[in-house]
Amino acid sequence: MLRIISANLNGIRSAVKKGFLPWVVQQKPDFVCMQELKAQKDDLEDAILHPDGLNAYFHHAEKKGYSGCGIYTPHQPDEVLYGYGNAKFDAEGRYVEVRFKRLSILSVYMPSGSSSPERQEAKYRYLDSFLPHLIELKKSGREIVLCGDVNIAHHEMDLKNWKGNLKNSGFLPEERAWLTKLFDQVGYVDVYRQLEPEATDACYTWWSNRGQAYAKNVGWRIDYHLATQGIAASAQKTSVYKAERFSDHAPLTVDYDWQL
Repeated sequence: MLRIISANLNGIRSAVKKGFLPWVVQQKPDFVCMQELKAQKDDLEDAILHPDGLNAYFHHAEKKGYSGCGIYTPHQPDEVLYGYGNAKFDAEGRYVEVRFKRLSILSVYMPSGSSSPERQEAKYRYLDSFLPHLIELKKSGREIVLCGDVNIAHHEMDLKNWKGNLKNSGFLPEERAWLTKLFDQVGYVDVYRQLEPEATDACYTWWSNRGQAYAKNVGWRIDYHLATQGIAASAQKTSVYKAERFSDHAPLTVDYDWQL
């Protein structure tokens, strides 16, 4: 059994202060894919770089206090890749891939476009550059699990206030069409939806800090496990962890009946 967790931490140091590392160790994970580290390597104490029994592979952004992603795993990968080959977006620390034989585990932090029209345009450029990479990776014959903050809610059931967000970043037609193409044409699988096709309020993984969004569960499902069909078919169960709050996102766990 492989246990894979995806967690946007909105600052790894902040999440650690809220108890993230003891929780991680308790889960006995095979992989913890983290996004939005908001830290450079020099900022991180040894307890974060070397938690109990876990190897850490972090892709830091060049800009301080920004973006970044990483993977914890007790296993020793055959290869680790930092970045997907786009110099601009790789400088933002958005991609780590660990490889084991024919299996790739990816931690990916896709851009948000909510802060300005310029960032939305950058998000579109990212999506245009990233899709060919995912296509080629799949064509290579590898089994893939991409975990990450995709910053897109796919369907109306994936966010509480969909009518009020039809013109907002994260639920724009072009963004949602990108996911549809990834699933319907390229052949990746939305693992959570495969296991929980009817879930609505329980599916959310992110809540705005404005108002009483978390208390009222006015959320979005923007954190995913996106997998190739072989390993996706082995997914057994999934959960969104809300008993503790490490971040404005909740960790998403999937257990796969799969051997490394």
